[in-house]
Amino acid sequence: MTAGMQRRASEQAPAPVVTVTLNPAIDQTVIIDRLTPGAVHRARRVERNAGGKGVNVASCLADWGLAATVTGVLGQDNTASFDALFAAGGIADRFIRVPGATRVNIKLADLDSADTTDINLPGLDVDTAAIGRLMAVLDDVAGAGAIVVLAGSLPAGVDTDLYRVLTGYLRGRGVRVVLDTSGPPLAAALDAPPEAMPDCVKPNRAELADWAGRPLDDGAAVVEAARALVRRGIGLVVVSLGADGALFVTVDDVIHAALPPERVLSTVGAGDAMVAGIVAAMAEGVAIEDLARRGVAFATAKLALVGPHLPPAPRVAALAAQVMLDHPLSPAGLRA
Repeated sequence: MTAGMQRRASEQAPAPVVTVTLNPAIDQTVIIDRLTPGAVHRARRVERNAGGKGVNVASCLADWGLAATVTGVLGQDNTASFDALFAAGGIADRFIRVPGATRVNIKLADLDSADTTDINLPGLDVDTAAIGRLMAVLDDVAGAGAIVVLAGSLPAGVDTDLYRVLTGYLRGRGVRVVLDTSGPPLAAALDAPPEAMPDCVKPNRAELADWAGRPLDDGAAVVEAARALVRRGIGLVVVSLGADGALFVTVDDVIHAALPPERVLSTVGAGDAMVAGIVAAMAEGVAIEDLARRGVAFATAKLALVGPHLPPAPRVAALAAQVMLDHPLSPAGLRA
């Protein structure tokens, strides 16, 4: 656990937060009663929201009352929904605009199964000039002590190891880095030397298993894989477990945090909401137990909403107070 995570909120103002979204999207969520492949469906309604993992994190932070700066790469042809979201939330917009349109992703929210089917389209091609402009923005907005969230997939045109490069650069400037990605970009970032590792990563169980190269069939296996990442130099490993909550693993602690499931409207963005809760706790310097409560409460609260938002802060705080924690050496309570 880093010193920044251990300081109490009362001792200092929240740390600055910057989110980076290199492959944003406009999420078009179609809400239907029941998804039947090959059938004609009549939608209950359609919602269209600015999205992308870092954008969702920043929006949830704004709903909580914590200021954030957003950057990344947007297509200049369809920025209206992003402009509106940033203005409404008081989110500082430092996105790079490039020619073209930001992709539109389709989300089919199935009310009967309480599940969401994602159809994610290709994003913009991003060249080295745009990455250079992004680095200049980061130099300007992310000084020592800031928290930078690197979130989401990488667009075409950039190297797979870009998150590793950015993490090492930011860590060298005294910035704390939270990484939420998957696949080859995650593998590349986790192959860095200890001094260039993220301060926090948030894989789900399947992503952690991919990194470990083996099935994680029980709670003990999940804990051991997370501890392996901690030994490689990551201060906090958070493993999201869906309806089973999440594991929060540091050099000193293994905490399992969970809440009874809420009514699910859409699972889209629940992981991003968890990242927002973790980042809010890091920025405010709360203890690890409160960080775990915050992360799970943000994710659970998000399940009842479509779009990149949380319910009112008092509702989220009430959920955090109900989060159940245990400190298992081998968490038998987790489902295999």
